[in-house]
Order: sequence, then structure tokens, then C-alpha cells
Amino acid sequence: MIVFSILTPLENVMKSILDFFHANVGLPWAWSIVALTILVRIVLVPLTVRQIHSMQALQAHGPEMKQLQQKYKGDKQKLNEELMKFYKENHINPAASCLPLLAQFPVFISLYFTLKHQSKHITGSWLHIVPNISAKATSHWSGYLLLAIYGGSQIASTYFMGSTMDKTQRRIMMFLPIIFITFVAQFPMGLILYWMTTNLWTVGQGLVTRRLIPKPNAAAAAVVGPKRSSRTAPKDDGTAGNGAAAEAPRPAPASPPQTRRVKKKKGGARR
Repeated sequence: MIVFSILTPLENVMKSILDFFHANVGLPWAWSIVALTILVRIVLVPLTVRQIHSMQALQAHGPEMKQLQQKYKGDKQKLNEELMKFYKENHINPAASCLPLLAQFPVFISLYFTLKHQSKHITGSWLHIVPNISAKATSHWSGYLLLAIYGGSQIASTYFMGSTMDKTQRRIMMFLPIIFITFVAQFPMGLILYWMTTNLWTVGQGLVTRRLIPKPNAAAAAVVGPKRSSRTAPKDDGTAGNGAAAEAPRPAPASPPQTRRVKKKKGGARR
């Protein structure tokens, strides 16, 4: 009962937003859900930026964190303490990568109950393919099409936004949508439409992020400077290691001049 008392205000807010897009803006119910999704993603842009910076920071400091894991692999408590200290010193928030997902959860739940309780009021087709957005995905062949698009968009969004994840974690995140399809298939088509639009937004966001935000390796290389090779001349800063002026290289000593020996001819000279 307590859960429903908390969800009822969220459901009323969700219905009011959908009614605004439908009655005032003039959008059909399906496109009202798409507009709602875009509105939610715009509101979550600051959290998404924090998520991206947090994931890039974790990738940049990955080698140092692996050294800590190797050093304290036999003491989990000490490892956790050192990791928390490391996060604090380097201003890293590991939980920031989960903030956009957690912030969307109330929207997802409230939209689910709105479509469930207002199935007679919020109805209609979408793109002349989905006959009823309040019906379950398994009730019509178009629902399976939405599920296929949802699965593909979820994998694509994980590919673009999970580029800074660990390889094992990234593979798990890319296989999870295939497992979730059997669970999502019991939801109304309008809810699948919301999540599908969210994934497509994430894909576009990932493409923009790759162009605008530099990778941690490139940023670190810009700070450290270009790599030196054996052929690169050493930088002359005018000081030696002890703070004195560097001495100019001494020229090599000249070799003594070689005398030319004259070979005497045998016999006396002619008169």
C-alpha cells in the first residue's frame, strides 16, 4: 500500500504531461510518449555529462587501480579502503555512471502504471504499424518488430556509451538485452516505444560525444607531451643537474701531424 501511495502522484504527473502533449500540442498518444522521452533525456543531460567524465576518469586511471588490486589482492577490506581513498584523491565518482539509469527508473515505472490504468483512455496507433500502444507486445506482430528494434538499439547504445568499460563488463552489458527481451515482451508497446527512443537518443549522444569530448589517452598525451625517441635531441635548458650552467662539449684533441718519410735511392748521386 505504501508503494502505491508513492507511485500514485508520479502516475498523475505522468498523465498530466502526456495530456499536455496530446491536448495542447496536438500530438497523438504514441508521439506524445516520444516527446516525453526526449524531454526526459534533455533534463538528464547534466547527469549524462557527469557519467561520461566519470567513465573516462576510470579508464584513464585504470592501470593505477590494477596496481592497487594486485597489491592488496589478499586483503579485500584494505583494497576497498585504498580504492575509496584513490577515488577521493582523484575526484572520481564510480556511482556517477549509474545516475542516468536510476533517474529514469521512476519515469519508467510511472509510465508503466499510466498505460496500464489508462489503457482505455491512452490508445491509438503508431506509424500505421502498431495498432494499440497500450496492448502487450506479444498481442500483435508489430510488437515483435518493436522488440527487435529495442534489442538492436540497446546493443548499439551499450557499444557507444560503454567504450570506456572493462571488456568483460562491456560484453555482459551487450548480451543483457537479449535476456531482457523475454521480460520486456510483457510490457505495453508504449513502454517499449519509450525505451526504444531512449536507446536511439543514447546512440546519437554517443556519436556526438566521440567527436566533442577527447579520449583520456589523447588528453594525457597532450599534457605529457610528444613521445621521445632515440633520435630526438635532448632539450637544452641551460642548466645541469646541480643547477650550474651546462658546460659546452669540449672539442676532441687534434692528432699530431704525421711526417712524410722520404725514401733514399740506392747508389751515389751522378756528377
